[in-house]
Amino acid sequence: MPNFKTQLLILILVLVPIVSLSEPEAVEALLRRLDSKRSSASVQEAAAKAVLERLLPNHVDSFEFKIVTKEACGGQSCFLLHNNKLSGRQGPEIEIKGTTAVEIASGLHWYLKYWCGAHVSWDKTGGVQVVSIPKPGSLPRVRDEGLKIQRPIPWNYYQNVVTSSYSFVWWDWERWQKEIDWMALQGINLPLAFTGQESIWQKVFMDFNISKEDLNDFFGGPAFLAWARMGNLHAWGGPLSQNWLDQQLVLQKQILTRMLELGMTPVLPSFSGNVPAALKKIYPSANITRLGDWNTVNRDPRWCCTYLLDPSDTLFVEIGTAFIRRQVEEYGDVTDIYNCDTFNENSPPTNDPAYISSLGAAVYKAMSKGDKDAVWLMQGWLFYSDSSFWKPPQMKALLHSVPFGKMIVLDLFADVKPIWRTSSQFYGTPYIWCLLHNFGGNIEMYGILDAVSSGPVDARTSENSTMVGVGMCMEGIEHNPVIYELTSEMAFRSEKVQVQDWLKTYSRRRYGKTVHQVEAAWEILHHTIYNCTDGIADHNTDFIVKFPDWDPSSNPISNVTKQNQMQMLSVLDRKRRVLLQETSAHLPQAHLWYSTQEVVNALRLFLDGGNDLSGSLTYRYDLVDLTRQVLSKLANQVYADAVIAYQGRDVKAYSLHSQNFVQLIKDIDVLLASDDNFLLGTWLESAKKLAANPTERRQYEWNARTQVTMWFDNTKTNQSQLHDYANKFWSGLLGSYYLPRASTYFSYLSKSLRDNKDFEVEEWRKEWISLSNGWQAGTELYPVKAKGDALAISRALYKKYFS
Repeated sequence: MPNFKTQLLILILVLVPIVSLSEPEAVEALLRRLDSKRSSASVQEAAAKAVLERLLPNHVDSFEFKIVTKEACGGQSCFLLHNNKLSGRQGPEIEIKGTTAVEIASGLHWYLKYWCGAHVSWDKTGGVQVVSIPKPGSLPRVRDEGLKIQRPIPWNYYQNVVTSSYSFVWWDWERWQKEIDWMALQGINLPLAFTGQESIWQKVFMDFNISKEDLNDFFGGPAFLAWARMGNLHAWGGPLSQNWLDQQLVLQKQILTRMLELGMTPVLPSFSGNVPAALKKIYPSANITRLGDWNTVNRDPRWCCTYLLDPSDTLFVEIGTAFIRRQVEEYGDVTDIYNCDTFNENSPPTNDPAYISSLGAAVYKAMSKGDKDAVWLMQGWLFYSDSSFWKPPQMKALLHSVPFGKMIVLDLFADVKPIWRTSSQFYGTPYIWCLLHNFGGNIEMYGILDAVSSGPVDARTSENSTMVGVGMCMEGIEHNPVIYELTSEMAFRSEKVQVQDWLKTYSRRRYGKTVHQVEAAWEILHHTIYNCTDGIADHNTDFIVKFPDWDPSSNPISNVTKQNQMQMLSVLDRKRRVLLQETSAHLPQAHLWYSTQEVVNALRLFLDGGNDLSGSLTYRYDLVDLTRQVLSKLANQVYADAVIAYQGRDVKAYSLHSQNFVQLIKDIDVLLASDDNFLLGTWLESAKKLAANPTERRQYEWNARTQVTMWFDNTKTNQSQLHDYANKFWSGLLGSYYLPRASTYFSYLSKSLRDNKDFEVEEWRKEWISLSNGWQAGTELYPVKAKGDALAISRALYKKYFS
């Protein structure tokens, strides 16, 4: 129940009226304030020119850039493309104008895509395809009247609060510079900027008499900072060295400087109530509660059960205000938008709407005292993940706890479970339609292209819409470039996209030429892999990378009725194999939402077009990824065959299928080794590169190895509850980690058959967990350069398994 202090705060909030603007007025007022903070026109033009120089150094003089006012764009943000009337062979050929440098870069990208047939994606997904761009002096002309593209909504948002750990953690400035260039070209103008905040927290908490030593028990290790920030854990993977804290603060200032030069509005962190344990001793009367367990094996207090300062406590506002002010002191007045997710996977102690309203008001008060124009940006994930708590009265209480226009909600999972539809447009609160798409940075071809092409338009044009942006909130990046290119375009599109037509142009741009077999393959991928309409949030649960931790002896198929046993899909190949597609609850299941045979056909078409594209890095990446996808689904079927044979005590069949599963791991590892972008060594070396001394080197490598494998704590006989959450199909990881796991498991099953005894699951777990712990602490080196011919390897594997 609320205490007296809380009741008094509620009374104050009820008696003091909140002056609110209408939705359009509030958003327009915010946009005007943000515009006033932007860098000068000359700075932005120079920043856009620098993006061009890094992307196309030979074409620097081919384009002329100019910042224009919104009045020139009909009152909205836009970019304009024109032929330069004064152009000659030596002068600028194309003039691009925009309201910010981001708009100019977006216009450049649009021109390169739709006039020059070029393509830009992350380096790890094939990089850029610019061979189709004509030489300077020969660039294609736009139509005489030019082109104007307006944003139908103000913002294009980017990042999830955990992307900083799954993808950005080991980045240096060189890698960040490439990412910010990519953001600008994609039109992203509202990026999360979370790097370096631990250094700010150190300074703030020391002002509240908390020592550096106390913070060793508060901050997580580099690869787990996102969850330490959210109050899910403390100290795991830590402590953080002063070198890390200082290094990351310098990096954050570089990131913010570049974002501002390009006219972006960075979103900074704010205080969510997560505090060090020492604060409870220093302020014994403060309303601090210890939270429950978050995914540990046995509630180990070394990293379990963090401390939350109740927003109703006056100390909450003091700390929150100090944090905002310290950021302004370090970075300058760079933004008015701050992220806070106090209730994300941490439900309030009561569902009383008045209490929830008081908590929300206190969170906002802490922001607004530090920045009088503060706007609270909140992830809407809680409304989906904890929907049993967040009913309409509770949602309204939180969303209406701040003045209208002072909160923006990220409809985080709108590509699958749009909350705006079931919440009356978040009860009038401005929101951003977001694509979540990826969990844990898993490597999995997946998506819903039709939802991406129509969802933002449906939301924006719906009755009483409060949508103000399109966002990409994947937990990990550098995969599925087709999904992110279309999503970023939707921030500039007023109408739905015809996906099949768009994919044809995408294929031509991505590979630099038209190859009909590859276009036909993409048509198949559109209605199979990229048409996941089952409503299931996709985590890669393929058995190679998320191996079932279960005892097949305890759930024999013979004990299940025929009706509930399973649905079997009979596939005749040269071995007349019976493949398991869907199982009962008694057998592990991997997520499968499409016809595997159709995707095998798409792979065949991809291979048929290989001779025309063998030199293309983008083609090689997609080929390796598609071959991996097909073989990983086959491995799921082979695993099921092995289990069926084991439970039927068919020694010969079991031996065949278990050996086939192990061989598939070896073959996929060889395949992945043929492309630079699927290597474990790159991840590990980037971690070690940031270390200043041997101690940090060992710590960072352990962090990097642990995150992609066991993730969190374990006991001798219990794997982490989050094991394989961040699984990766990386060469090196398959051969040194996933392969021995499967081999050890199957050897125990073989012993069970041989001795006619039950599977010794506890013994297997002991051995495997010991091996895993040793691997996480290991220092062996892994390749950082590809070897082998990807096309030849893929063709050989197709012939081996599918011809």
